[in-house]
Amino acid sequence: MGIRTTRRHRAWSSARPILMTGLLLGAVLFSPFGLAQSTGEASGQATDAPLETDPDSGFVMAEGWQTVKGNCTVCHSAALVTQNRGSREHWAYLIDWMQETQGLWQFNPEMEATILDYLSTHYGPRTDARRQNLPKHLMPPAPQASETSAEG
Repeated sequence: MGIRTTRRHRAWSSARPILMTGLLLGAVLFSPFGLAQSTGEASGQATDAPLETDPDSGFVMAEGWQTVKGNCTVCHSAALVTQNRGSREHWAYLIDWMQETQGLWQFNPEMEATILDYLSTHYGPRTDARRQNLPKHLMPPAPQASETSAEG
């Protein structure tokens, strides 16, 4: 008994190499290491290459990073900074909170601006991360709320 082939199978067999070539080409062109990146670099266009990080702290090594490292890691680990994200206003709020409740010293305005510029640029809000929480009116009732209403 030979292998029985249908028209559909023969059509797929002949289209498969073309499809696979297209998929492979697309993966190469649009991957972070693909040709689209290298041609952008060759033409002088900016690319989204990851910035170098400090091996000790994990901070992005960009303008202001040493100021942030020197002030923030005195009291807590750099991971507390690098794992968080926030707007300039959020980071300013956290600095104010640390100054009011945790004994953080006051910064001169220039130093605070450097810290806020750095944090909001390199640890600002992400748009590609987890979705926003649902509004309360769309959330299911909490189990405790339904238990107490059932008892009453």
